[in-house]
Amino acid sequence: MYYYVSGTVGHIGPYLAVIDCGGVGYACRTTNHTISHLQKGEKAKLYTYLNVREDAMELYGFISENERSCFEMLLGVSGVGPKAALSILSATTPEGLAMSIITGDEKSLTAAPGIGKKIAQRIILELKDKLSKGQLGSAPGESYGGTGVTIIPENKASEAAAALAVLGYSQGEIGLALKGIDLERLSLEEIIKAALKKMMKG
Repeated sequence: MYYYVSGTVGHIGPYLAVIDCGGVGYACRTTNHTISHLQKGEKAKLYTYLNVREDAMELYGFISENERSCFEMLLGVSGVGPKAALSILSATTPEGLAMSIITGDEKSLTAAPGIGKKIAQRIILELKDKLSKGQLGSAPGESYGGTGVTIIPENKASEAAAALAVLGYSQGEIGLALKGIDLERLSLEEIIKAALKKMMKG
């Protein structure tokens, strides 16, 4: 229903940002990461997700499309609701979440308030399973844009490609984004960040 809201930040609270759009204040539930980029009285643009329940309609807002995509991806995991998804994305970045899933790092997920070991394991298991079936990107072993980078995480390049696939990017997008990045010198997180930056510019 709403793709984004753009206006002046009217209020900031715990997990909440109110964006004034033409005299109407849109209350957006959000992450600490997004809040850290906002300042009351300044202009802001939040990419939104409308959660509709029988008894309520809640609007969620995020500083980037990557963060919103991760929020929607987490909601697709059984047992993970909006509150848990916000908690996870308040404790890590989209690229950090993707790395946790690819490397099976449940400790980084349990660092988020309210996220126990079982939920962390389920997130990793279900999203890795989707990735292995090619539901979030290319099929296992498929190369990206002729770069020779595959989705099977055998080295930094393939781990970065797999992490980007977790975030919902296509084979072609990942292949183009990884071209020109120093895959040998940069760390895995730096590779993912650099690729995300290129794709956001595109």
